[in-house]
Amino acid sequence: MAQQSDIREAVRQHYAEEATRFAARTSGCCGTSTSCCGTSPASGEGDEESFGAALYGEEAEGVPQAAVGASRGCGVPTAVADLHPGEVVLDLGSGAGADVLISARRVLPGGRAIGLDMTAEMLELARKNAADAGVDNVEFLEGYLEEIPLPDASIDVVLSNCVINLAADKGVVLREAARVLRPSGRFAVTDIVADTDLDEATRADMKQWAGCLAGALTEAEYRAALSDAGFVDVEVIETHRSDERAFAAIVKARKPL
Repeated sequence: MAQQSDIREAVRQHYAEEATRFAARTSGCCGTSTSCCGTSPASGEGDEESFGAALYGEEAEGVPQAAVGASRGCGVPTAVADLHPGEVVLDLGSGAGADVLISARRVLPGGRAIGLDMTAEMLELARKNAADAGVDNVEFLEGYLEEIPLPDASIDVVLSNCVINLAADKGVVLREAARVLRPSGRFAVTDIVADTDLDEATRADMKQWAGCLAGALTEAEYRAALSDAGFVDVEVIETHRSDERAFAAIVKARKPL
């Protein structure tokens, strides 16, 4: 098994390149320089209908296309999170900020949305998208999912869109999510879930980590990890096949009183 530092750096580098490539395309350099026109999805193996902007539909109304277009998620967590005015929302691995900006509008008045990402290039893109959208109840933090830089019991809802599978130690990430959630706080993410027969060669392939496959838990493993972190009312609902060896799913749970 690859070391956590190796996995983290491979993922960081992959998504930094994606952010740089997307920023270059949206700034108009494509058409004048072929060096900035890469279009492959960060998911690696998934097609355009399984990952990214095509999944949002009306959910992204009012959000800059630059934020939604840069999404490489496998679902739309805001569609299942049942957000309410006044709530504080945390998006783990917030990327270009699409889910943060959608959440920010849902929790008005009085609420706010926080994005956490380890990639400086993605954070720069997200902050620009928030400014362009004129949304001011948002905050983007640099940090790791395994070390969330927020106090205990400060969040009402934790979201994530196809990112938890990228972490080397999902158990630590889920325990951190439980730590920052208030009692009865909600965990509502979309993620890749592996079939039970995913082979060890794939799990050891660093490129497959960045491609949202090698690090994916099976459904039984995901349920057990959430329970071990202290969550209850766990649900794992398949939405579509993302690969012949894995599927995209809505994963929901709750922190008990």
